Amino acid sequence: MEPQVISGREKEIKGGDIQKITPFLWFDHQAEEAANFYISIFKNAKIKTVNRYGKEGAEGSGREKGTVMTVAFQIEGQEFVAINGGPIFKITPVISFFVNCDTPQEIDQLWEKLSDGGTVMMELDKYPFSERYGWIQDKFGVSWQLILPGRKQKIVPCLMFAGEQHKKAEEAVNFYVSIFKNSGIIQLEHYDASMGPEGAVVHSKFTLSGHEFTAMDSHMEFPFNFNPAVSFVVNCETQEEVDYYWDSLSKDGDESAQQCGWLKDRFGVSWQIIPTAFLEMLKDVDSEKSGRVMQAMFQMKKIDINGLKKAYLQE
Repeated sequence: MEPQVISGREKEIKGGDIQKITPFLWFDHQAEEAANFYISIFKNAKIKTVNRYGKEGAEGSGREKGTVMTVAFQIEGQEFVAINGGPIFKITPVISFFVNCDTPQEIDQLWEKLSDGGTVMMELDKYPFSERYGWIQDKFGVSWQLILPGRKQKIVPCLMFAGEQHKKAEEAVNFYVSIFKNSGIIQLEHYDASMGPEGAVVHSKFTLSGHEFTAMDSHMEFPFNFNPAVSFVVNCETQEEVDYYWDSLSKDGDESAQQCGWLKDRFGVSWQIIPTAFLEMLKDVDSEKSGRVMQAMFQMKKIDINGLKKAYLQE
């Protein structure tokens, strides 16, 4: 089953009005602080919306009513959402973000700011693959790979397949590209026997819904793997889209992780299949309406738009 072709959708994606796939960062209580930090150090960055916990959301999450729930922000055209969800998950470097910089000076300035209170993963230096590159985990746990030269897409999500997922990067790239429209593989390079495990992916670039991603395998021993602390929201216009992406991405995944629109795919990567109608209902100034919608969502695995509408209208 193919998703419905939606009039004007590709134009929206290319124009940046609606980003089909949005990185979603889970923090204990630092979502607003982290977002403000990022927009202070990157150019062309802004806070877009701040949503607070209502009665139902607070009760369902254990957070305090009226405190910040989510912060939507944008860095160099890349949309992000950060949530204060409690200390359930911890962000790890298996999902990081490349920052394609135009000059060494730009890298040095970002490195200085991101390294304050952070942890160096790879020293800022010259490497065979780049005149200047460094990998830093900032004080909030988010990992950034700063690299020359610049590219049209400034911020690029990167998936690292390690541990039990090692040597699955190529399979995952093909899997994701087969699901999303306007997608394709730009580059896929393997290790040879002199560099690392033969057949593993040293680097790949691919697009999903017109947006660039990278993926790689790592044979290094890491004490962590993919977890919901960094997930990807798939913004859907119709129930048909919700059904398509849910069924496609959840195939052979972890069924126990399916709740409130969240799922884990067969590689352990977390996705949220979210209808835009749900987000619009939550914006309603009538807190009773938005509260009923939130309560209905808590009872769902895959989001049912009609079920949300019934709760919204109290039918």
